[in-house]
Amino acid sequence: MTTVVDAVTLAAGAVAAVLAGIRWLRVAQREHYLPGSVSRFAVRWWALGPNAVVMIAAVIAVGLGAIGATILGVVAAVAVAVGPFGLTLRGRTSKLVWTRRLTTLAVVSATLSTLPILAIGVASGLRPAAVTSVLVAVVVPLLVDAALAITAPVERQLASRYVDQAAAKLRSINPTVVAITGSYGKTSTKGYVAHLVGATRTTVPTPASFNNNNGLALAVNKHLVPGTEVFVAEMGTYGPGEIAEMCEWVRPAISVITAIGPVHLERFKSEDRIVVAKSEILETAEVAVLNVDDARLAALADRVDAAGGKKVVRVSADDVAGLDVPEGAAPTNVACAVAVARQLGVPEDVISSRVSTLPTAANRLTVTTGGNGSTIVDDTFNSNPAGVLAAVGALQRASAEGGRRVVVTPGMVELGPRQGEENARFAEAVATGAGTDLLIVGHTNRAALMEGAARGNVRVVLVDTRDDAVAWVREHCGPGDAVLYENDLPDHYA
Repeated sequence: MTTVVDAVTLAAGAVAAVLAGIRWLRVAQREHYLPGSVSRFAVRWWALGPNAVVMIAAVIAVGLGAIGATILGVVAAVAVAVGPFGLTLRGRTSKLVWTRRLTTLAVVSATLSTLPILAIGVASGLRPAAVTSVLVAVVVPLLVDAALAITAPVERQLASRYVDQAAAKLRSINPTVVAITGSYGKTSTKGYVAHLVGATRTTVPTPASFNNNNGLALAVNKHLVPGTEVFVAEMGTYGPGEIAEMCEWVRPAISVITAIGPVHLERFKSEDRIVVAKSEILETAEVAVLNVDDARLAALADRVDAAGGKKVVRVSADDVAGLDVPEGAAPTNVACAVAVARQLGVPEDVISSRVSTLPTAANRLTVTTGGNGSTIVDDTFNSNPAGVLAAVGALQRASAEGGRRVVVTPGMVELGPRQGEENARFAEAVATGAGTDLLIVGHTNRAALMEGAARGNVRVVLVDTRDDAVAWVREHCGPGDAVLYENDLPDHYA
């Protein structure tokens, strides 16, 4: 009987490890295969409400199993197999895609999971192997992170051939490269530059948010064509060294930094470190375009100017005060784009005429009419402390007299120690006149948003998913009402 119980526990642990592996591999893929990201999300999910109770029970069961009550290992395995509640295997908004890279990661993760079970089984027998299998299921997030760390050098090597191909193509076509970075505003500014410069020169911008090394290589290999005169490259970063790596082969002639803000503070730790990482974009540039309305970038402009060797163009919102800037376009982003156009020789009359038709980046303060007649302000891809206040202003302008002003949001993420404070400030702005209803999606920032909402007068509605929020809007809103969708977190966020 004991042997049967041990065998059942071993099997249960193995099944739980497989199911947990699928769940956390999806998180790894959504977090761009960053080592450490899976464990960070596992802690968040297992600490949430009833999930914490389930995980505590699982850990206790593993401990009791290790001292002889092996059958309790089945309890732990079941807990890991079905939990954490809310993080589904298939996903609602971010499906698992079995790419070559994910398959490699899965194989390495499975190997790391299997080896200790086999080794302990051979050395100590069935019962220790059974307990180990359950323990492995519990620590799958750690094992996936270990697999990410192990495969990272190999993945970099595999990707290097595509980067080399892109670098050769870029050298062959030899366009003027404009590189753009910033904590926010880089995608919009990229579109503005392409629109202004494209009037007089053949211009190719990177698509969507292809703003890391692999994304830039893909953009060059797929979209850059002979005859391209200007290539506009958006560059993002999660840490020091990443933009420098891109600039080694992209070699921008004109580099732009749009703004510095508390974005990705969870990784950067401070805005001063963000400045250091973003300023890597200036290394090869002959011209540095910097938004000096941002105090940190004003200081950087002074340092770069003092060092010599490149032209520093300081821009400000005041620079475009006389132009017909479209509603919703951040003046400093427009100013950066106008400065680039001037550096590339676009005539002033062309700039002036095209500013009024600047494109709106998708999901960044785009305004449409919903099926129920309400005005929809879509800002789902642009959530940062500066952007949310601009979005709140857009909501107020979009609503009719006496109409509802509804904000649907899960709040802002990756703001490090300032995340709670910034989300509370955002909700307070909604509650003190900007909004009539605040729909808080999910649990990630629920406490902070409710704290801020309590400082004013707004109806708070708690929903678990964005689909629930959309259903509420369809039921309660109509013509004359305005709805702001601010940020849209994928479902691997709690």
